[in-house]
This record gives sequence, C-alpha cells and structure tokens, in this order.
Amino acid sequence: MDVDTMRSKFNDLFNKLISQKRTDNNSYFSLSEYSEQISKVKESKKILNTKGLKKSVKDYRMVRKYEILIVNGKERLIKPVSENNNSMLYYVTNEELFDILHTTHSSIGHGGRNRMVAEIKNKYCNITKESIMLYLQLCSHCQKKSTNRKRGMVSKPILHNAFNSRAQVDLIDMQSQNFNDFRFIFCYQDHLTKFVILRPLKSKRAEEIAYNLLDIYTTFGAPAILQSDNGREFVNSTITELHNMWEDVKIVHGKPRHSQSQGSVERANRDVEDMLATWMAENNSTDWPSGLKFIQFQKNRALHSGIGRSPYEAMFGCTARTGLLSIGLPNDEINSLKTEEDIEKLFNQMQEIGLHDSKQNIEEVISPISEQQENMIDTDTNLRKCETCFIFLEADNESTKCMHCQRHEKIQNERHKSSECLKKQAKKMMTISNKKFSPLEVGTTVKVGIPDVDRARGSPRNLLAVITQVEDDLYKLGTENGIIKHLYTRSQIDPCKECFVDLVSVNTEKEITLREAAGFSSVTGPQGYRRCNCKLKCRTNKCICRLAGILCNSKCHNSMPCENK
Repeated sequence: MDVDTMRSKFNDLFNKLISQKRTDNNSYFSLSEYSEQISKVKESKKILNTKGLKKSVKDYRMVRKYEILIVNGKERLIKPVSENNNSMLYYVTNEELFDILHTTHSSIGHGGRNRMVAEIKNKYCNITKESIMLYLQLCSHCQKKSTNRKRGMVSKPILHNAFNSRAQVDLIDMQSQNFNDFRFIFCYQDHLTKFVILRPLKSKRAEEIAYNLLDIYTTFGAPAILQSDNGREFVNSTITELHNMWEDVKIVHGKPRHSQSQGSVERANRDVEDMLATWMAENNSTDWPSGLKFIQFQKNRALHSGIGRSPYEAMFGCTARTGLLSIGLPNDEINSLKTEEDIEKLFNQMQEIGLHDSKQNIEEVISPISEQQENMIDTDTNLRKCETCFIFLEADNESTKCMHCQRHEKIQNERHKSSECLKKQAKKMMTISNKKFSPLEVGTTVKVGIPDVDRARGSPRNLLAVITQVEDDLYKLGTENGIIKHLYTRSQIDPCKECFVDLVSVNTEKEITLREAAGFSSVTGPQGYRRCNCKLKCRTNKCICRLAGILCNSKCHNSMPCENK
C-alpha cells in the first residue's frame, strides 16, 4: 500500500472516529478549530491580565491548558510548562496528524504501539493511542512482520540486576542473501540493558567471531557469563579461542531457541530481521551489511517494553540524540532553521516563556563550555567538594555531587528501573493464557506465518492472503500470484483489520505453494535455502551445501561434525 492510499484510508477512518466523539471533544483539532482555539487563548489571557474585566472559570481553564508559541512567525499551541513537566509539547491539527505518524513510524524502524507512544509523547500532547492504532493497522510492512498468536509462555525467566553480568550472542544466517561475501549477522545483547550490537560476518569461523567479541569487550568490558545457543553456532574452537583471550569469560550453553535460556537474544534477532526486511524494502537495496548500522541505532533508541525504556537510556542514562531533531521541535519547524542565528532566536524565546527542558536541549546544541566549567578544580578558592569523588564543584552548583557523579547515579538508577521492569514483565508473562480463535468469513485478509525453511532471511515473516473458500472449517487462501494449495485451520492464520488483498485481485487460474508465494512477495526473491543431511563431515561435493558453494547452517545434519563451516 503506497503512502497516498494509506493517507486516504487513514483520513476516512479518522473522520469516522471523530464523528463518534462527543461535541465537546478537546483532543482533535481541524485547522479552523485550531485557529479558533488560539484566538480564545489570546482573549482569555487578555481578560486575565486586564483589571476591571470579569473573569470566568473558562478563562482560567484555557490558560492552564494552552500556551502560544511563535516559531518563524507561525503561532503554535503548546502545553503550558509546570514544575512537574517543563518540556515543550505541541498540539497538532487533524490535517498534519498522518504525516507526523508516518515520519515517526519510519524513524523507529516500523516499531509497534508502545514504541510509537513513547516517541510521540516526547513532542506532542494530543496524539492518542487510538489514532496511532488506526495508522498501524494500515501499514502492510507491520502486518507482514507482526507476531502470530502465542501458544505458551516462559515459566522460569532469567533475571539479573547488574550490567555485564550476562550477555547473549547468536548468529543470523544470511547465506542466501550474501552481499560482498558477508553471510551472517552477529548479534550481541546485554541481558539487563538489552543493548544490541550488530556486526556482519563472512564466516562462522572461530577467529572472526572471537575478533568481533574482542572488539566489543575492549569497549564495554567482558561479561561474567557469555551465553550461546548450545554450540551450534559457537563451536568448541570458538570457546577455546575466547578462553585464550579472556580467562574469566564463561560460555553457558542454553537450549537453542528455548525461551528459558536464549529467548531474549532470539527475540532481538527477530526484531533485527523485521527491521532489516523493512529497511531493504524501503530503500530498494540488498546491501544489508550497510543497513545494520541504522538498524542497530533504531533498535537501541526505541522503547523496549521489557525494561520500560530504550536500551540506549539503560546503557548511558540519557536519550539518543539525532542533532536538531533532539531539541524538541516539530519536524516541519526544524526544516526552517537554516543558521545558528535562527537557533539562538528560538532559544531566547524559550527562555522568555520558561520552557526549561527545551531550552536546555537547545543550549546543549549552541552553547559552548564556560570558562568556569573548564576550570572546575581551583584550589585557590573556597569551593564545596563533591561528596563522592571530592573534586571541587562549580560556584553556582546547588547539588552536593559533581556532574560526573550525577550522571553515574542516573545511569545506575536507569539500570535499577530496568531490572524492576524485567521482574514485572516476568510475572506478566507467567500469567498470559492462550487466546480463543473466532470463525472467519470469505474475503477476510489474513496473515500466514512463513516457516524459516520457506523464506529468505531478509524477507517478511508473514504472507498476506485473502480467504477465498471455507470447507469443513478449513480455509482456502489466495494471493495476487495464485491460490495456495494447502488448507489452513483458524489457529494457523490471523485476521487483519484492514483489507490488504482483495478477492478481485486474486489469480484463481494458478495454484502455488507457500514457498513460491513467499518468494513472489519478497524483494530479494526466492529463499534459496539449502540443508544437507551429511554424516561424513561434508568433506566432498556429495554435500549439497558444499556443491552449491555455501556453508552449512545450524539446521544441517543435526549439528554433527562438519568441515564446511
């Protein structure tokens, strides 16, 4: 579905939503209502600031709820600052709502509802969850990568309270889409902060894996426990190589793809695959090694529901910055800032109306370090000392700790909160039960999960199809490329709220397999997957993997000894 079609459908659904609201709704504004609201705020301010005029409760309510900010000659409604919340939050109109949602959704790698809400609430105050859900149900990329209904949950989650106490590693097999001889994605995740590091690999050899781990260790330090997936990717030679480099590193072999031991990094792998598939489709590119840099940043800056914050915040104690996009202004206003003078003018305006958080964000962009900050330690003056590290504090610093200790305390606080959120998530996961499946009708668009063996690594996880026939509670599905031969039960398919595939567009003259349908829907083409069952270490070209010029993967020959890795 292209952007124009999405915008048209979104506006239709949104107008229908607004029509069901009460007449005194204050969450959504058309352009005329937005201008009218600005006029009312001005009038209420004038009444309250003029002696002798009769003041009403409505006037006080308007001033408490709205403030006017002029950006480049354009009046914008914002939420007034307070002691509890001194950040700048904008009110938006119905006409600009879709563009804001679309831009935000793309910037976080097509994240779900929670990530959208977390990103939007930092800049806007009248964008509701229901409007976000209206947009998400129209995104075909999200429908293809969304999860299917779960059948079971974890009974014994792994919990840790300290950073670098446990790390999890895994490889994503990209051999069927190798680019410049890169065939694998190395995924490293800290268990507490959920911070992910991605690297492209050319092979699974011990030397290359150990080299990338060494690069991570010399940056963040070595974990107490390094967990891999039962040695099917990290073979004994890799373990030996790591122990030679770092004697204190211990590799724990968890059950492969088992939620009690390796589930967190497996879930991260899934996110990476989904984000990478979307990045490749949006950029019409097969250069996935270059895309890993952007995927890593998008993954770490987005909200992680398990820890209640982004991995970047849990790791460094602050939000990820992206230049001018981090100073708390709408995207359309940022585009109008061309010079440093424009930023300084806006900074002065923020200072006048008391927007401390936004002012501080801008100040970090344009303000140089003062001489007083450069000469913090001055033994000739009677300055107070930090109660933790005992260095001298600035004269105007009201805190008993220096900025370095404050930052360290904030990081520790974020990690403690992450640990508490993980405990809450573990309790929630243990109480979730299976959902019931309701009957579906002909013409309903559904999602069909594509098995790993039938799809390429850079391809969508789900296939969008439409129900063409119901026989004895079994469903016949069709796509634009043909009718799928297999019949499905209700537990194997998930309905979509929107119609992405129409019955009229189905090719009824051709029958295809699920693997063929997955190949037609992927930008990278057929999956090209191979798996051998060799029992003689894959030494000769009798091995179909060696004959095809690819390395054996984790699904080959039940992990028996192999020389084609």
